[in-house]
Amino acid sequence: MIKHYLKKYLKYYKVKGKISLKVNFQQLRLVEHYQALREENSLPSIDDTGLKIFSQFEEDGKLLYLFSLLEMSNRTFIEFGSDDGINSNSANLYYHHMFTGLFMDGNPDAIDRGKHFFSRHKNVNPKPVIFKEAHIKVDNINQLIKDTGMEGEIGLLSIDIDGNDYWIWKAMDVVQPQVVIIETHNEFGMYDIVVPYDSEYIYPGKHPTYHGASPIAMTKLAKHKGYRLVGSNDLGFNFIYLRNDLLQDEVPEVSVDSLLQHPSNTEARERFKEVEDWEYLTDGL
Repeated sequence: MIKHYLKKYLKYYKVKGKISLKVNFQQLRLVEHYQALREENSLPSIDDTGLKIFSQFEEDGKLLYLFSLLEMSNRTFIEFGSDDGINSNSANLYYHHMFTGLFMDGNPDAIDRGKHFFSRHKNVNPKPVIFKEAHIKVDNINQLIKDTGMEGEIGLLSIDIDGNDYWIWKAMDVVQPQVVIIETHNEFGMYDIVVPYDSEYIYPGKHPTYHGASPIAMTKLAKHKGYRLVGSNDLGFNFIYLRNDLLQDEVPEVSVDSLLQHPSNTEARERFKEVEDWEYLTDGL
């Protein structure tokens, strides 16, 4: 298996650092390692699998862990709020594991940067990645996805739009991701609250802390849509959900509170005091 991939990837990985034959080889070995541990019933906790290649923090490794156990059964992604797609949750899967999919962002300059980078540095998948400039709203999200030809099951859904993340995921019904990674607002702590939907919202809005949904509210939405919470980045705001019909024995559900233990969460909750008396919904469902 490894020799097959090495031969296939050799001519593509000429960029030092993030995209390289060495990185690709190491990750393929890691995929095989996780799959072997699965056979031995000795899998690590997802908390111990963090790895940063393209992602903002160590999300790359945690997503790779899940997709290794899923045996890369669906190599497609959709990422909203992707900026140029380079420092994203999907780029590592694209470059080192033959994923393809959709990057969507409202910044035209970022879209142009992404198109340039991904056209220069391709993976071996003959289906190119799609870049789409759009202001994402509840009433257009499903059509925007359909217009790109993506429907049904996908591998990864990543949402980080600094605002209406909760409402966009709630409205989506045209795709059924295996894995969802979405930004929650850990400033809200253990409150079950959501900032009301604003179709014209652009960060930072009225206040940089006043947007999004609490980890509790987001996890309630996930359960409503058929997903369980399995992890997050170490700082505890990018939550990772897995569809309930997948890896039930291998990847257990975790509690919200267990993911909010990083010391930075105390400082984040202090920022909430500036907006704690503003309007919130206590049940976005």
